Amino acid sequence: MEWMEQPLAELKEQSLLRSIRPSAAIVGKAGRIVRDGRELLDLSSNDYLGLSQHASIKEAMIQSLQEEGCGAGASRLISGSRLGYEQLEAALAQWHGTDAAVVFGSGYMCNVGTIAALAGREDALFSDRLNHASIVDGAVLSRAEHIRYKHNDLDHLESLLKKHGSARRRWIVTDAIFSMDGDAAPLRELVELKYRYNAGLIVDEAHSGGVYGAEGQGLAAELGLSGHIDVHIGTFSKSFGVYGAYAAGSHTLRSWLVNKARPLIYSTALPPSVIAGVQRALLLIRQERQRADAVRGHARLFRETFTRAGLQVTGQPDCPVVPVMTGDAESAIRLSEELLLAGIAASAIRTPTVPANASRVRFSLSSAHSGQELQEALSAVMNITSRMGMR
Repeated sequence: MEWMEQPLAELKEQSLLRSIRPSAAIVGKAGRIVRDGRELLDLSSNDYLGLSQHASIKEAMIQSLQEEGCGAGASRLISGSRLGYEQLEAALAQWHGTDAAVVFGSGYMCNVGTIAALAGREDALFSDRLNHASIVDGAVLSRAEHIRYKHNDLDHLESLLKKHGSARRRWIVTDAIFSMDGDAAPLRELVELKYRYNAGLIVDEAHSGGVYGAEGQGLAAELGLSGHIDVHIGTFSKSFGVYGAYAAGSHTLRSWLVNKARPLIYSTALPPSVIAGVQRALLLIRQERQRADAVRGHARLFRETFTRAGLQVTGQPDCPVVPVMTGDAESAIRLSEELLLAGIAASAIRTPTVPANASRVRFSLSSAHSGQELQEALSAVMNITSRMGMR
């Protein structure tokens, strides 16, 4: 294994070496964590609606553990698909206004499995250049021609759709909200291109689900486009505060994925307690929309404050992903470490997650954060970025 040592040393020299830093949750207190014995304001997680510590979700999971045990014991196609799966999938379909839905073990598995099942060697996949790695990996594994268009560049996408008109099937795939920039895909225009060029459209609502839409269905629902999306992808690990993912669409799509999506077929089913927690979280997301209103308000506060201070930020005004651009990796690490000393956990994001020279510190907001906590955090950011000469 000695061959690994030099490349790792080079990553360290370039401020690109990654490591795992253990953290502990605080019981009943979403939006805060403990690391190295210190309590920190958590501005790094994707717990947008603060549901990861919700008492009702925990109660549902505990009851399921007591009644059904710890694990599913087998894949869904063997004996692991308990009754809770059917109930959850029916609720997800009704929520999205689709015929059916199918639950996967994680967002990564869902994107890889769905995309690789839908596209093949004679097909073309058109993927936004800033799509999540799970979308990229699904495209690669599908063996379809993987064509990446410039980020949110509709003219570039249309030229590529024209160029590859001989493909057996064409699929456009995009994140609804891009996880590192906090900006939105131009879904209305993508729907128009889908119809103009007879393509399928896959939309990943991982970072928009729970936050956008009248009942939290995501950005497509907020824009009134749900019925024009062929495949809705969503996750339970962010706004839901639990774990897992799903694809929603037609009955035919569900049947195809059950028969063709390898991560679904060959993975043990999620534990029944996780499914019970997700079911309860879905009810809360639909009923308690004040959570989404709160986190969108927090996002506006952060972006407006950063912009007035002269910091470079990206994304749409009310998206809870708020990146402060530093450019070089060293500055991103320094800002993150200085914030840590001030009691704030906010992650430095570097290549290959983002393009070279586009490093940033990514602030991820939650409805669980109080106004006082956010004001104190903003004050710390202002002081630190001033000392660093960023504004």
